[in-house]
Amino acid sequence: MTPTQTKRRLGLLSLVVSAGLVAIKFYAYHLTRSQVVLTDALESIINVFTSGFALYSLYLAGLPKDENHPYGHGKIEYLSVGFEGALIFIAGAFILYNATLGLLHPHPVARPDWGVLLLASTAVVNLGVGLLLVRSGKRLKSVALVGDGQHLYIDALTSIVSSVALVLVAATGVVRFDAGAALLLGAFILANGGQMLRRSVSGLMDEADTAIVAEVIAELQARRRAPWIDVHNLRVQRYGANLHIDCHMQMPYYFTLEEVHTQLHDIEELIRARFAVEVEMFVHADPCTFAACSLCLMPDCPVRQHPFQHEVQWTLSNAVKNERHHLK
Repeated sequence: MTPTQTKRRLGLLSLVVSAGLVAIKFYAYHLTRSQVVLTDALESIINVFTSGFALYSLYLAGLPKDENHPYGHGKIEYLSVGFEGALIFIAGAFILYNATLGLLHPHPVARPDWGVLLLASTAVVNLGVGLLLVRSGKRLKSVALVGDGQHLYIDALTSIVSSVALVLVAATGVVRFDAGAALLLGAFILANGGQMLRRSVSGLMDEADTAIVAEVIAELQARRRAPWIDVHNLRVQRYGANLHIDCHMQMPYYFTLEEVHTQLHDIEELIRARFAVEVEMFVHADPCTFAACSLCLMPDCPVRQHPFQHEVQWTLSNAVKNERHHLK
């Protein structure tokens, strides 16, 4: 099974599970008439919509590049996370409003035992499926699957809190535990929706993924060769699971075009081998100048003007700058 097929099957699993669990939660609300159970059920409705959109985004992200989308369709996964975050944010605001009314005007909770039983069972299922989606999403480099799995984690947490609230109501007879728990969950859901929106905007705006950039730089540094005098202006963009990388590499100016091509090809191949996703890499070759002699490790260089002093270690702080390195 290809990674794209695996993503789609996991997305379909999330959709089916979400639809089944939301039915169970609304049945629990029908039995209990509990504010916190209603909160849990409303939050779960979002799961159905977001799982459906995530499944569609995984289908689009798996389409090949075309003339209109030369970098592929992977950015749709960030849109999926943003759509999910927006719905969660709206649901959180609505839940806060209803929970406040319930706290001011509490009403009795019926059959809390059934509510606890049903909600606890949904929490177990959500935790299991959420764990599967997050692990698979990280392995397959799918932000849509990871986001969907994290949402199921949150759904499981809301079910656990709802169950605890029902237990407290049954044990103490204090009905305000019900609305109070709903109020806390609403605030938590609202904050989580905001975080997902921020993550979506960051991806759509090509915010630098410092972990990936640092990994690329570390790989170049670890496998550094003498002709690779200096690297700078290194940038990484993520398109769904795939990566687009470009940088400038300073090389001896007397190299033939064939020698430069061989070195650039080797750089691209070692980076592609490092990541288990599709990597599109463009390396721009800069000719060296005599100012770089003190940094250059080329043995028996026929044009060296200055003795070698020491090698500049490529790091996250210097390799991303659009300027050649020099000794201070």
